[in-house]
Amino acid sequence: MAGVAQAAPRIVSLDQCADQYVLALAPRSEIVALSKRATADDSYLKAAAAGLPQGRATLESILGERATIAVTNWAGDLRLPAALARRGVKVVQIGEADDYPAVERNVRQVAADLGQRGGGERLIARMEAQLAQSRGAWGGTRALYLTPGGFTAGPGTLVGAMMAAAGLVSAAPAAGYSAVSLEELVLHPPAALVLGFFSDLAGGRSRWTIAGNGYLQRLNRERAVASLPGSMLGCPAWFVADGTLALAKAHATRH
Repeated sequence: MAGVAQAAPRIVSLDQCADQYVLALAPRSEIVALSKRATADDSYLKAAAAGLPQGRATLESILGERATIAVTNWAGDLRLPAALARRGVKVVQIGEADDYPAVERNVRQVAADLGQRGGGERLIARMEAQLAQSRGAWGGTRALYLTPGGFTAGPGTLVGAMMAAAGLVSAAPAAGYSAVSLEELVLHPPAALVLGFFSDLAGGRSRWTIAGNGYLQRLNRERAVASLPGSMLGCPAWFVADGTLALAKAHATRH
């Protein structure tokens, strides 16, 4: 007698970053729950999430969905992945990345774990095409990456890799992520700015951050070469190349 066909996976996503991978790679029929932030404004594939169920990232709700695969990048409960694994749920962990090769490894690994290697290769090909189109556009121009909270990113970060791929040299004072004070920006204003997450603020300002300072708003208007939304920046995934391409296109419009 022919063997019984293997049941289709039942996939849940535990956080917003995992949502993007699941939406891009898994058949909709296999997705039993996305995170509560799947349709938030800063979700890259929020349109694709419409109509799919959303659930809480708790052991009870995931087991209640009879999930067989759980995908996560930064699930808040650090004990949850191990608890799921003990109960037979396959946990797919999206790794952190500070360069494009690491992003490619993420995509390949998640695609393989979901049984969708072909889909993963298509995402990587898309990313590589965008990087080829963007390569060296700014020709070594120095620019400071800045968030509304006053943080910047230097070498050894994915943002730094995004900028470098478009030919920008980070003007950050050190490698990694670090804080930049308003006083530093006043005394030593950067020649060019790359803004991150500013478009996610209402009106681009907040009285709780340096983004609300009048001097910084003027500096942004005069020296920002691009403003990248959180949907491009919040996850170590293939679409960070959208940010590099946006930077390259910004050069084309200015020259």
